[in-house]
Amino acid sequence: MARPNEDPLVTSARREALFALVVWGAATIYSVGYCALNGYNRSAESLTFVLWFPDWIFWGVIVPWFSCLAVSFCFAMFYMRDDDLGVAAEGDSAGEPPPIGAEESASPPRDDSRSTQEPDHG
Repeated sequence: MARPNEDPLVTSARREALFALVVWGAATIYSVGYCALNGYNRSAESLTFVLWFPDWIFWGVIVPWFSCLAVSFCFAMFYMRDDDLGVAAEGDSAGEPPPIGAEESASPPRDDSRSTQEPDHG
């Protein structure tokens, strides 16, 4: 539910963050639960391997990681959208970074003459 007078960008960002939090939470609960139930208190004879990984590591860590990767890719490609941030401020070019060295030319030159002089001790 959108809050009254909330910027649509904030609403979109909140929805995307909630989705990411839900996916992370589900993956964490599944991984920790699966590994806790299937990785401990078992005999060495019951251990099997799937693609060179112990079965509980493959199903409890590898599969959830790749599932999260696929969900994140689909989310980024098909659900997230690039929203307009509004009109650029006067003097700004449309979303382009300032040219290299622009910050340096705006500041006054440094006076390095003091640092090169020898102190007078006499």
